[in-house]
Amino acid sequence: MESKKVLFISQEITPYLGETKLSRIGRYLPQGIQERGKEIRTFMPRYGSINERRNQLHEVIRLSGMNLIIDDTDHPLIIKVASIQSARMQVYFIDNDDYFQRKHTVTDSSGREFEDNDERALFFARGVIETVKKLRWAPDIVHCHGWMTALVPVYLRSIYNDDPLFHNYKIVYSVYGNEFRTPFRPTFVDKLRFDGIDGESLKLARNPDFINVSKLAIRHSDAVIVGSEEINSELAKFLKTLDKPVLPFQDESKYIEAYDNFYDQLLS
Repeated sequence: MESKKVLFISQEITPYLGETKLSRIGRYLPQGIQERGKEIRTFMPRYGSINERRNQLHEVIRLSGMNLIIDDTDHPLIIKVASIQSARMQVYFIDNDDYFQRKHTVTDSSGREFEDNDERALFFARGVIETVKKLRWAPDIVHCHGWMTALVPVYLRSIYNDDPLFHNYKIVYSVYGNEFRTPFRPTFVDKLRFDGIDGESLKLARNPDFINVSKLAIRHSDAVIVGSEEINSELAKFLKTLDKPVLPFQDESKYIEAYDNFYDQLLS
């Protein structure tokens, strides 16, 4: 029997960024799932704080060179890759000079969130999907971690819905306590519309705060995992109203086994 394929899309992965709950899951979950017999691919943004020499990142020329249009402007997509030798796993990095060449991740040195985080999330989502298409690697599970990945389910279930590579697969969205405080810009809804997203999605996008952006991701996903012990109380209430599988928070000693079983149930 062919092994199942799991695509991991993470906002943070250690050792490329400091240790957080999210970055540890980004690092150890793919390894644990691979060790349980599934095939994996892992993606994260190439933030400017990541030391390329120390982490041995190199550009994948055959995957780079595409332009993504965000809000009527061309942005070159650069793909880099590095290996975590001890885990026998590769990490793909989505890079672009306009969006990711700055010394911080999602906030500036004074803790203010970057004004263009909406476009960075858009670019990251589309960059991952286009790269997976170029790899011709059809996932059975797409698992998104953190709000920077929230637009992946939206794009997969709308613009890429008829793509033959993405069929018969399930999207899982993990909700964490890593909220952003400043809503995305009011023009966010126009950027989605420009890309061909319409209907119900645009209603939530009109007030693009953390809760509504998370709800957008959840509505376009097949299942949800609570990734942090504490999550936004309004989102916790929203999860109780869903008619789709929700895996409650799992502690670090057993979450890999629980997630693996959850994937299998979704695919059965």
